[in-house]
Amino acid sequence: MVGSAQLTCPPKGRRGANLAPALADAVDRWMRWLRSERRYSEHTLVGYGRDLKFFLEFMPLHLEHPPGQVFQVEAAHLAGLHALDFRAYLAWRLNDGLGPASLARGLSAVRGFFRFCEREDLFRNAAIHGLRTPKQPHGVPKPLTVREAATALTEITTVSGEPWVQARDLAVLALLYGCGLRIAEALDLNRHQAPFGDVLMVKGKGGKERLVPVLPVVRHAANAYLTLCPHAVAGDGPLFLGVRGGRLDQRIIRAQMQKMRIALGLPSTASPHALRHSFATHLLAGGGDLRTIQELLGHASLSTTQRYTEVDAAHLLNVYRSAHPREKTKKKKGGP
Repeated sequence: MVGSAQLTCPPKGRRGANLAPALADAVDRWMRWLRSERRYSEHTLVGYGRDLKFFLEFMPLHLEHPPGQVFQVEAAHLAGLHALDFRAYLAWRLNDGLGPASLARGLSAVRGFFRFCEREDLFRNAAIHGLRTPKQPHGVPKPLTVREAATALTEITTVSGEPWVQARDLAVLALLYGCGLRIAEALDLNRHQAPFGDVLMVKGKGGKERLVPVLPVVRHAANAYLTLCPHAVAGDGPLFLGVRGGRLDQRIIRAQMQKMRIALGLPSTASPHALRHSFATHLLAGGGDLRTIQELLGHASLSTTQRYTEVDAAHLLNVYRSAHPREKTKKKKGGP
């Protein structure tokens, strides 16, 4: 569990924050609350814990405590911060090379902790609620083409010599592209959920469940993996296993796909998550409606799903420019 012990680990050679007992306890309770009540994934919990750790480490530096003396960060220090102090923290993190998205997430973590402490009557700070989140560039998903996605699925088996590992990797990627799962959702599946039927119950962000259809090719890939897997797993154990028999780590699949991408010359955007983007984009291009795609992806907001219309529009524009006679004439004449 991410808690006060981990928050004292200094990154990049910096000293860790020494927290007052009451504040350290609040950090632990906040992390437990995020896990049990908000149902955040382990990946999100680690990120939020790390962001809060950086903020608390910034306090002794920013408040300029006398050198050589132990400075203990207390609730009163956080209650007395002003908007300029929070902006100074963002500037400090920006100097570390963070981009707008990481800065926004870091501020969201700190703001969430402050709100939790208000509810727990530990301290209050109005300044942080009036602080604007750093503006983020408008991002558009980067899916693979149909051919690139097919190549990824057929060639992932070339990066491992173990037949059962090859089958495992193929089954995972089939779930990402064939069902639109997040990689964490695929690797969180347990043994009792397979063999798959026509639909699969998936637990997504915030513990929300949704049903996704399972294509025959996905079912076949999962069954092939189960047939070859050398490890016996109980029904409540993980479906996808590492070579030592534990639950498969996301980093393994990411590394496998990176090896394949380099070997085949696929674009740098060819990641496991790009297969989920490809699932949505290819459905939309094939006539799928946004509401259905929203349900399949498990998006809480339709605006998140609408990003895929921009991808499809860009594709249509490229096809138009490469195929329309007037556009070809312009290129020959050197026109705009």
